[in-house]
Amino acid sequence: MRLNKFNTLTFDVVGTLIDFETGILNWFQPHLKQKGSEVEEEEILTGFARTEAHYLKTLPKSSFTGLLPVIYSDMMRSWGFSANEEDGLEFQDSIQEWPPFPDTIDALTEFKKNYHLVAVSNCDSSYLEWMSTSIGDPFDEMVSSDVVGVNKPDERLFQEVLRRLNRRGILQEEILHVAQSQFHDIVPVSVLGWSSVWIHRRHNRPGFGATPKPYKMVKPSLNMQNLKELLEVLKRNREDESKRSKGTFSLRVTFNHTEAA
Repeated sequence: MRLNKFNTLTFDVVGTLIDFETGILNWFQPHLKQKGSEVEEEEILTGFARTEAHYLKTLPKSSFTGLLPVIYSDMMRSWGFSANEEDGLEFQDSIQEWPPFPDTIDALTEFKKNYHLVAVSNCDSSYLEWMSTSIGDPFDEMVSSDVVGVNKPDERLFQEVLRRLNRRGILQEEILHVAQSQFHDIVPVSVLGWSSVWIHRRHNRPGFGATPKPYKMVKPSLNMQNLKELLEVLKRNREDESKRSKGTFSLRVTFNHTEAA
């Protein structure tokens, strides 16, 4: 694949740039402990994934952040505990404390030097703006589900992203989508024919964790363990292209000089 054809990187945010599994565990574990219960980490994460997947089907127009209170309530009831509305709203607001991955800010700073950066998120625009600020406001534009009216994995969200980029003169073949979720991102963009990078954040752990399991696995254009790897690959490609271009130019100058002589 010719990596030098890309001028735009579109990013999933929660799970790819923001470490939502740590954020979820940081909320649930102390609350469960207060109730005298200790639930295994993977049970919390997979419970979150199952519940999110359920509500994406039954409440398809609700944003990810809008679903967090009902996800919280269902999960607590599944463990035999009551859940009040206030706690659900506090869980929703806890997203503001979810940390970025260690490589996020540095990688985005470097990406921004060479690419048009776009956030594509199921979060409400207000929460998306907060998360963008927390990682240094790297995006040239942001597309959120509450504005478009559908959630990933609905392909219409990506189609809206493409329409917006087309208006800027950016073509589909110039876009590389970067995401950790096969379910939300890699599968639908594959159906649409986009190039993609699967950031396999759970490469050293089994299963899908807090991300819903996809109905099928698809092969992305690139498979990386983290953003640092992707940054190095893209940087090396640009350097190689620059060397080839300079070499071609040098050969042309030498040939023309010899011919003139």
